[in-house]
Amino acid sequence: MSISLHRRALAGIAALTLAATPMAARAQDFINVLTGGTSGVYYPLGVALSKIYGEKIQNVRPTVQATKASVENLQLLQQGKGEIAFTLGDSLDAAWKGDEEAGFKSPLKKLRGITAIYPNYVQIVASKDSGIKTLADLKGKRLSVGAPKSGTELNARAILAAAGMTYKDLGKIEYLPFAESVELMKNRQLDATLQSAGLGVASLRDLATSVEITVVEVPAAVVDKAGPPFVKVSIPANTYTGQTAAVPAAAVVNYLVTHEGVKEETVYQMTKAVFDSLPDLAAAHAAARSIKLESALEGMPLPLHPGAARYFKEKGLKVGS
Repeated sequence: MSISLHRRALAGIAALTLAATPMAARAQDFINVLTGGTSGVYYPLGVALSKIYGEKIQNVRPTVQATKASVENLQLLQQGKGEIAFTLGDSLDAAWKGDEEAGFKSPLKKLRGITAIYPNYVQIVASKDSGIKTLADLKGKRLSVGAPKSGTELNARAILAAAGMTYKDLGKIEYLPFAESVELMKNRQLDATLQSAGLGVASLRDLATSVEITVVEVPAAVVDKAGPPFVKVSIPANTYTGQTAAVPAAAVVNYLVTHEGVKEETVYQMTKAVFDSLPDLAAAHAAARSIKLESALEGMPLPLHPGAARYFKEKGLKVGS
């Protein structure tokens, strides 16, 4: 009798242990933050975001993944291989619509919006030695346009087209991430680099301290011809060493996005943590100073995730149904 009771007790303990195991496994939700190249703006902000999530959201395990940025990030989200990602607005719009030329064979309908963050400035920087001062001067020159089908490369195509040019007008095109482009420019193997990033991006700061540069103007008429999602902006004087005057340029809004499979509560907490931690994000990169609650829904080209919508409604923002 006592042996039987002992066995039953052991069986009960085993059953409780087995029942608890899945709960323990579920207790931590993974948040994989999809960023960009390590020398861009997405990566340091993603690292800061991961740290914030680890500190402010209970029972999550954040990780950071360096990627080829916008297009790859959106494809990974569609496949469920990340929970939050940085992306350029034009790439996001193309993904939602299924623009094959932009790298999306079919619409990525699992994507959901979280928030607009800061504008990406389309920054065209040439070495002084190249003699490039205007967009027209790029003809016949060697230009790096970012990784193939990246958000930066899509911006390059759009801006050149608005200026009446294609890649065929250039002497040589390199499809390289920011840091590699800068190394080639330092070695005089490239004349210019086009980088779509927040102001003061590390790669261009590095270049400007090594080589005399010219920040090439993108005139207002070219931005107007390119049309939405491009907007007219100015790169302030002294953003980079040797850049003594403000330079007219184009910009595109960046977004944080997720997918429909992420729990509402998790996305609510992720969205809240962004706006509760703006000073921490600004400390990670100056571009984050442009993140503002009042512009969180600006130009959002796809439906919001219910978790993000809940947060913005609480904050008094008008959220579409």
